Amino acid sequence: MIESLLIKNVNIAFPDKTVSGDVFVKDGRIEKIAPSLSENAEVVIREEGLTLLPGSIDPHVHFRDPGATHKEDLSSGSRAAASGGVTSFFDMPNTSPSTTSLETLEEKKDSASRKSLINYNFFMGATTDNLDHCLRAKNVPGIKIYVGSSTGNLLVDETELLTQFFKQSPHLIAIHSEDETLICENKERYKESTNVHDHNRIRSVEGAIKCTQRCVALALKHHARLHICHLTTEEELNFLKETNRTDLITTEVTPQHLWAFAPEVYEKWGTFAQINPPIREKRHQQALLKGLLEGHIHCIGSDHAPHTKEEKQQSFGKAPSGMPGVETSLPLMLNAVNQGTFSLQQVISWCSEGPANLFNIHNKGMIKEGFDADLVLVDLKKKKTFEKSQIISKCGWSLFEGQSLTGWPIATFVNGQCVYREGDFFEEIKGKEIQLRNLKK
Repeated sequence: MIESLLIKNVNIAFPDKTVSGDVFVKDGRIEKIAPSLSENAEVVIREEGLTLLPGSIDPHVHFRDPGATHKEDLSSGSRAAASGGVTSFFDMPNTSPSTTSLETLEEKKDSASRKSLINYNFFMGATTDNLDHCLRAKNVPGIKIYVGSSTGNLLVDETELLTQFFKQSPHLIAIHSEDETLICENKERYKESTNVHDHNRIRSVEGAIKCTQRCVALALKHHARLHICHLTTEEELNFLKETNRTDLITTEVTPQHLWAFAPEVYEKWGTFAQINPPIREKRHQQALLKGLLEGHIHCIGSDHAPHTKEEKQQSFGKAPSGMPGVETSLPLMLNAVNQGTFSLQQVISWCSEGPANLFNIHNKGMIKEGFDADLVLVDLKKKKTFEKSQIISKCGWSLFEGQSLTGWPIATFVNGQCVYREGDFFEEIKGKEIQLRNLKK
């Protein structure tokens, strides 16, 4: 463990500009930022030509730990994240056992303190009988409600109970927004199908917009803080633009929904492209990209949800939904910077500052004196083909393998400690529990 670090001659990415300078880190915090510093430091890194970004905060991962650690675990997931410039994550509750009690929440946090290279926290999952546990949970990013069915007993779609969560919750409510009734009706209609293109018909646009409208109405009525996970439809985006209540209602988008579209993605990848909610037609992809650029979508979440190749190569109807993404999320965004689609400042807003603000994360998301030294050095000009052999996630595959991307993380620092550098991991370093400020309701 190093007590002090001086990073010299880098391009420092701030929210409004990028300037050349030095950053001095002491005891895990950014102590000084200036054009030139001469502080004595235990470690001095000279990285002329590289760019220093605030570490990415991924508010939506499924690290499968406990219960399905053959797909991923907190150690392998955090390694994949660190290699992609992610320094903090929020893990979803659909593990086995699910994170639906105060006991399972604390067990997960304890496990992460021993396994995770990067900073961590965990959503509480809502069920039909754990409202009290959700209300009493401390230091959580929110309550995750699956209004469309997920794993085990993680389904809350009955209006009276949903209302109680929105009415009473002191926490942000994050929803998987798909209407369960429509999903069940469509599943029955396509129950004999082995055509992966029917996934979009089962988990339809109508089901997504219906559920989003329902939950937004509850949030407005009860003045509840609502975050809509992985937005996928033009209809939902237009509805949220018209509602225009970003003080209460925010949303995220995944890179796979930004850069892939149907039917082409299913023709190329088959069931490997099957995720919930689905990758939809090009009009939705283009609307999501425009919505992000216009400020109607507020952050990037990878929805990293890995399954093994053996599981995913099963026929439609048997193959599980989900794909990896935590290690490619930032490189895909940096590639878009090089293509002129985004500015670097937009990327750090969506990947770092935005999540910190949306989830009330204390002292993270910016390169600022007094903030935690969660940092990533990137080479914006490095061009590399993302090969299967380079994949860190246990699942061993990616929708983006074989693609040539420009802009890659070189080194990742968590609380002032280097956890990753050009393919090497420093396993003795462990992240910390992310501290969150309470919502005012």
